[in-house]
Amino acid sequence: MKITRRDFTKGTAAAAGAAAFGLASPAIAQSGPIRIGWLAALTGPSSAPAIGFDRGVKFATETINAAGGVKGRKIEIITRDTQGDPTKAVNATQEMISQLKVDAVWGPTNSGESLAITPIMSRAKMPNIHPCVIDSLIDEKKFPNAFRLSPSNTQWDDAVRRYALQILKAKKVAVIGDTTGYGVAALNASVAGLKKDGADVVYQANIDATQPDMTPDLLRAKNAGAQAIVVWSTSTGMDARLFNTRANMGWDVAFVGHPSMSSGEIKALIEKPANWEKVYAVGYRSCSYDAGGKLPPRSEEFVGKLKGKVDLKDTLLWWVAGGYDAINLIAKAFQEGAASHEDIIKYWNSVKKYPGYFGEYTFTPTEHNGYPGQDVVMSDASSAKDGTFRLAPGYA
Repeated sequence: MKITRRDFTKGTAAAAGAAAFGLASPAIAQSGPIRIGWLAALTGPSSAPAIGFDRGVKFATETINAAGGVKGRKIEIITRDTQGDPTKAVNATQEMISQLKVDAVWGPTNSGESLAITPIMSRAKMPNIHPCVIDSLIDEKKFPNAFRLSPSNTQWDDAVRRYALQILKAKKVAVIGDTTGYGVAALNASVAGLKKDGADVVYQANIDATQPDMTPDLLRAKNAGAQAIVVWSTSTGMDARLFNTRANMGWDVAFVGHPSMSSGEIKALIEKPANWEKVYAVGYRSCSYDAGGKLPPRSEEFVGKLKGKVDLKDTLLWWVAGGYDAINLIAKAFQEGAASHEDIIKYWNSVKKYPGYFGEYTFTPTEHNGYPGQDVVMSDASSAKDGTFRLAPGYA
């Protein structure tokens, strides 16, 4: 075994008392490469997250294989570009299960796709770890094979709502989402949470991410008296058009919301740098630098590993780190002796404070949301430095 401790920290073996499935899980190959399916929207309007995750996936695979693999077995990544299309995701999932017979699946990266494929994965008892945030995607009873590496949308929404209402002191809020399954679900949850906390949601709309002119929607929000605009979309093109339109209207309202608003792609899409000001995107303690420009020590270590090998200028560190951690969580199950899909799931159910580079994950048989909610914060979207960000104004 040649994997370093930093890449695979010592973990506990799968708990003997973990709940078993009703049917026997198929055995997986004990020789040859460990085959990991990777469902990624690498092209299309929602591709920014997958591109970042993919860099982490490739770096993790190269690192593990260069160290001799897992008990001498190399990692093989089988990638399918789903293009953000649920139908393509379903077809790729069925191919991975029935034809390619992968050992586990990482992804998809788009919640609309994940809504379509999660029941299919569950019926096949395929170990699946993903970064999709819609809350219903994780249900330990309905989908005992599905685990979430990123925060849930509730965790994101809590951070966004607290910032808009408690720090920005906005009383009237507009909420905008795209028309994907994720955008619709996230908008509905956001509106409900804001109203529950006493905010006046003066405008809400789901907009096609390719809509060229955002003026009508922003005019309606402005005329309704919105003091902050909450945005739920993975489309950086849509984000940039919103920012440009706000500037052209001469409106200084703040945008608060989805991490895509801080993607490096936006720099090339905005008409001038000032258009990116007063934009606050979901971020994380692990990827936030302090007043002196320093990241937490473990994140500094990871950025050092990536230097000269993985470009962070046009992506987010958490996407790269998340992809890296996902491959390592799958590989770690094999290091601990997994011989079936059920064994992988049992191992994940035993993970406690796994020290990933994105987060410190904990899973149990009754909790498949692994990311610590207290580490979700808001970032100054335009303050990117190696895919990391300065904390948004107002944090202690």
